[in-house]
Amino acid sequence: MSEEVAVKRLKTSPPLIGTHNGHFHADEAFAVYLLRLLPTYNPSSLVRTRDPALLSTCHTVVDVGGEYAPATNRFDHHQRTFATTFPNHATKLSSAGLVYMHFGKPIIARRTGLAEDSPEVDLLYKKLYTEFVEALDAHDNGISKYDPADTAKLEKRFSDGGVTLGSLVSDLNHEWNDDPLHEQAPRNGNGEAAAKDRTPEQIQAEEDARFLQASSLMGTTFLRKLAYYHKAWLPARALVHEAYKQRFSHDPSGTILVLDGGGVPWKDHLYTFEAADREAPKVLYVLYPEGPHEGAKWRVQCVSVTKDSFVSRLPLKEEWRGVRDEELSEKAGIKGCVFVHASGFIGGNQTKQGALEMARRSMKG
Repeated sequence: MSEEVAVKRLKTSPPLIGTHNGHFHADEAFAVYLLRLLPTYNPSSLVRTRDPALLSTCHTVVDVGGEYAPATNRFDHHQRTFATTFPNHATKLSSAGLVYMHFGKPIIARRTGLAEDSPEVDLLYKKLYTEFVEALDAHDNGISKYDPADTAKLEKRFSDGGVTLGSLVSDLNHEWNDDPLHEQAPRNGNGEAAAKDRTPEQIQAEEDARFLQASSLMGTTFLRKLAYYHKAWLPARALVHEAYKQRFSHDPSGTILVLDGGGVPWKDHLYTFEAADREAPKVLYVLYPEGPHEGAKWRVQCVSVTKDSFVSRLPLKEEWRGVRDEELSEKAGIKGCVFVHASGFIGGNQTKQGALEMARRSMKG
């Protein structure tokens, strides 16, 4: 083959992505999927190995190789000196965060049709790191969500089964006694034979197929999150911001926020606007219609003390809780009452004015 033909083939061949073989994790599974969302890597081949010679032939290497060098597309985080974090975050990156940090914006722009340098892409880029990618970085680096000193005396009220994206990916690995390399490995339900009956290449192919399942799981979950934040969360931001600015028109206290559209995801945005407006009174109640149709009933929902808390800043009146319809209207002295939840975090009324009055009466105690 002439040198000219060899160079031409090198330039036109899809780039090869490398990562380690053996037990796989959520971070490199996600990193590989992310890369393949970019035109440069679509299509691209994948090699899973720890052989330095093979890895040296790869265009891009993630989660193996002991090197973080963006200029040569090396994205490992296991080296002793590695301490890189995402801007304004303290969690050390894994291969997931590294690839996302370098390629997240062009991926988001490509999937949404927004300009890469737009404020919307920047907002989505930061939001998706915080709400999705950072947990993968923490999990792979063994970083607890809470300071162990703060939780040493806490006991769980129930088991959550430890179900996380990381655990779901882990489940796709061979079990210890189902690993084809284990001498006691039986034939499994898929008819996979024991290691002695297969070549190393066949064993590696089975493991690679499981890795691709994990990669698809991580990637499709990320794309669903991106679609939500782009199509629902981002448009809601402007609506909630306008309602926040107009809240004093509904009550002089400024503690009642009214949304004229139902189903708007308001919580995340409300806490953001409050954090930037620290001197203003905190919103206690959010009112919104149950649906878009004329004559829809209205809800009055209490704002919780934090985004992830079930404790309301000021619940609806205690004597209303668990009461419905006419009995509730009579107790409250407000027409059109529908219900108040037993915990007092939410209630309903036939009209916007009725829901507003329920909020005002609850503020007075």
